[in-house]
Amino acid sequence: MAWRSPLLDNPGAVEGSGADAGVAAHYGEPLPEQRRLDRGQAVADLSHRGVVTVSGPDRLSWLNSLSSQLLLGLKPGESTEALFLTLQGRVEHDCRVIDDGETTWLIVEGAEAGPLAGWLDSMRFMLRVEIHDATADWAVLGAGAPLPALSGYQFWQDPWPGVSIGGYAYSASGHPAAGRVWIEYLVPRGDLVSAVGDLPLAGTMAVEALRIAAWRPRVSADADEKTIPHELDLLRTAVHLDKGCYKGQETIARVHNLGRPPRRLVFLHLDGSMHTHPAVGSEVKLGEKTVGRVTSVGLHYEAGPIALATIRRNTDPEATLTVRDGEEDYPANQETIVATDAGQVVGRATGFLRPPR
Repeated sequence: MAWRSPLLDNPGAVEGSGADAGVAAHYGEPLPEQRRLDRGQAVADLSHRGVVTVSGPDRLSWLNSLSSQLLLGLKPGESTEALFLTLQGRVEHDCRVIDDGETTWLIVEGAEAGPLAGWLDSMRFMLRVEIHDATADWAVLGAGAPLPALSGYQFWQDPWPGVSIGGYAYSASGHPAAGRVWIEYLVPRGDLVSAVGDLPLAGTMAVEALRIAAWRPRVSADADEKTIPHELDLLRTAVHLDKGCYKGQETIARVHNLGRPPRRLVFLHLDGSMHTHPAVGSEVKLGEKTVGRVTSVGLHYEAGPIALATIRRNTDPEATLTVRDGEEDYPANQETIVATDAGQVVGRATGFLRPPR
């Protein structure tokens, strides 16, 4: 049965769609909600997210052997991000990871929890681990700052846009989201309404606009079946380049050291004079040549209409692009997220590589 948040009963709530169905897109004031969320004065209902738990004494070493991230020695309360990849290095699951000393918690998209738990269970063999799809028991709330009212709950803090130990940034220094704080609290699903209490609410439209402005990729939106982590700048927070073998590692190492990702994530400032916004999936054009597609679109309370897109790596980063949605053309100025010369680091300076742990 599809989830419907009880917070949708709040005045003004309008339900989201697609991957954000089941919770509110907004509560009647999308831009003020976004401003409050950005300033740490509101909480976002993300109870449509999925939660998978892994317990047992072998949990961290086992997850370490399967994922792109170094999880050995993960301390209780420490947050990180990990990917599960195909043999070809393509992204299958993107997980927010937190450990409490006894259990490792993986926060994922709602539709991914069941398949991820099933796959992990199939990989268990004789190890001392227990996997559980805990989505029915736990809900997620998002905030742009620590909220004292939620201080008693376990939380995950996004490492983005920092460069995690063993990671590597494919964008230039001076990231626009430097200093950004994003926290996701885990609360018992039955306590969702009481946990929120009198806190002002913000919808997923606010969450998405702030995410896009921070150049923060969301795999369910910004990736497809061919996406490798390099294209989304995910080596920054979700990949440890010096850890042991895991599925997909050969592609990670080969592209990073000797090759270049075929596509790159780009941030687009859309023409604010238009009365509509392009749909996700719209073509990105350089002249009459299609060079990519829009993956995420939002309306930011200060920057106006913005988007993320994946485009061909060698597309001129100085060119003005056009987003074409049906018969409508939207002029778009681009900001480089993944550099056109990303990859091929062998023989080059180490850039923003963090030392191994």
